[in-house]
Amino acid sequence: MSEGSPRPAVPWPILIAGATLIAVTTGTRQSLGLFVRPLAATGLGIATVSFVLAVAQFFWGLAQPAFGLLADRIGTTRVIVLGGLMLAAGLALVPFLTGPVGLLATLGVLSASGAGAASFAILIGAVARRVPAEHQPLAAGFINSGASLGQFILAPLTQAVILWAGWQAALFALAALAALSTLLARPAAGEPAGKPGRDAATPATPVLEMLRTAFADRSYWCLHASFFACGFHIAFLVTHLPNEVVVCGLAPAAAGTALAVIGLLNVVGSIGFGWLGGRFRFKSLLAVLYGTRVVAIAAYLAAPKTLLTLYSFAAVLGVTWLATVPSTAGLVGKLFGPRHVSTLFGMTLVTHQTGAFFGAWLGGVAMARTGSYQWVWIADMLLALVAAAANWPIREPRLPARIAVAV
Repeated sequence: MSEGSPRPAVPWPILIAGATLIAVTTGTRQSLGLFVRPLAATGLGIATVSFVLAVAQFFWGLAQPAFGLLADRIGTTRVIVLGGLMLAAGLALVPFLTGPVGLLATLGVLSASGAGAASFAILIGAVARRVPAEHQPLAAGFINSGASLGQFILAPLTQAVILWAGWQAALFALAALAALSTLLARPAAGEPAGKPGRDAATPATPVLEMLRTAFADRSYWCLHASFFACGFHIAFLVTHLPNEVVVCGLAPAAAGTALAVIGLLNVVGSIGFGWLGGRFRFKSLLAVLYGTRVVAIAAYLAAPKTLLTLYSFAAVLGVTWLATVPSTAGLVGKLFGPRHVSTLFGMTLVTHQTGAFFGAWLGGVAMARTGSYQWVWIADMLLALVAAAANWPIREPRLPARIAVAV
């Protein structure tokens, strides 16, 4: 799109396609915790499966800035198609390669990297280049809500297929869905047919120069610190909440329901905090989100473990679950402009997924060695407290962007 061509304030077809696409990729990832017990029962053990899913968390984050750079060269559409096929292949191969190395290659690397090609950094970056600054927080929140809706739909459906037809059939079904999601690539990217790359009229700051500028900024490091804690929190819960349900003596089906509650409430949280991002400072919203997690975890640890406790906890988590994404992406855009949001926000996601690696892995280590997640819950609470504090020193500009970039 050239600089002078008209564009709608909010391109709803792009947002709807992007939200639907991310519903598949992230909804699939957020349902993988349901496979921990079935895979562990094949003889791998919970610690090994947790390590594989921890590696998957890291590769999902690592893939996003890499695919963001690739999208600048070959186009967002092609990157999304490639990612969807990688995700589908990785999931479909798991039943045939259930040894530690095979599981690491399929679930840990191939499918996770594929999911990263059609996730937050790519899609929010595409939207940031096509939506006016005043509408970007709401647009990012709308895209983000698709991830939550995908979790709401796919988690209970995946649980039902596992119980009805087995975990292998559930993986094949998710693989088929991932392959079909590639049909949404061009609508979600918003790229004209035959024009896969970025617009020639859009000037580009060299990537290395932008990275040097970003990493020299204390505010960018504060974002990384808080997002590390966020990743630990999300990955620990999505990987181990199903097993936590069983350890607490509740029915296994309650895990799928709890994940669905989290997903549904985060639709409200994502859109709500995206809307608030146009009215309040992003760093204040992030501090509130992380502070709410501290209170929620403390209340859960103190309460008796009943279905009411579980679903109430899931509801509060849902509001804050992925609602950090629009505000974090919005801060990146405010600090450095929209041109490199896919790359710079993608770099924060690498840090997020580094935290996710430890959340998924240490949860399994704790359960294998102590039979409880107690100390990981405490670590999660302390990290959320640190994340809330880390947002206050961020020097958030009051203007739409600190660096003027034409889009």
